[in-house]
Amino acid sequence: MFFRTTTLLATAALAAAATTNTNLQTTFPTASTTTNLAAAQTVTKSASFDGEMLQWDRSPSTCHDQAEGGDQDALFILEDGATLSNVILGPNNGEGIHCKGSCTLNNIWWTDVCEDAATFLQASGTSYVNGGGARNASDKVLQHNGGGAMAVKNFFASNVGKVYRSCGNCKTQHARSSSFVNVRVEKASVVAGVNANLGDSTVISDSCVLGSAVCWLYNGNSDGKEPTKVGSGPSGTACAVSGVSTAGC
Repeated sequence: MFFRTTTLLATAALAAAATTNTNLQTTFPTASTTTNLAAAQTVTKSASFDGEMLQWDRSPSTCHDQAEGGDQDALFILEDGATLSNVILGPNNGEGIHCKGSCTLNNIWWTDVCEDAATFLQASGTSYVNGGGARNASDKVLQHNGGGAMAVKNFFASNVGKVYRSCGNCKTQHARSSSFVNVRVEKASVVAGVNANLGDSTVISDSCVLGSAVCWLYNGNSDGKEPTKVGSGPSGTACAVSGVSTAGC
């Protein structure tokens, strides 16, 4: 079964990034050793950090189930323009990765997500998630609290809640854009949760979505109240899909 629409609501930056790539890995890597950090490690502005496919984690643990944490509970903090590559995140960090500005995540793997896998706080610009995957997230994987856009490709998610969520009740709200190209999602609640009333737009293309909803639509707010879910499925406005298979892929 395929969902298709002729309207793709993507920004120019997202459209340029949305080239189908068959380099999708669905086997989680196994690290030879774990590096435990006593505090979050910062990757400075426009710098790059290569984790060399080792597992990185926090000790003592900062994972407190679904209790909201801050930078102090993260594993990596990325400043504007920073790039993080080849990291396996262990289960004992509460907040995963915090991107303070636009960032790039290359081949990042979350073995067991605590509160969120990654939170994107940029004021504008586009953040990229290239490859990698996440599993066992009771709620969100990619949390988009700032503005601008997110482009996700070649990503694998299994047994998670929302793969992506545009913040539903942040104090400062934005019309956020997101794209998902060549992703495989298994046993999730939904691929993308977006705020239809705030001008969000998401495009999901050339992907396999199994046992999961494609989009949920919300009425977001800026007063901290729980946002109201108002719809699901491709809407042709806030959520557009093309070449998405929901069986046999």
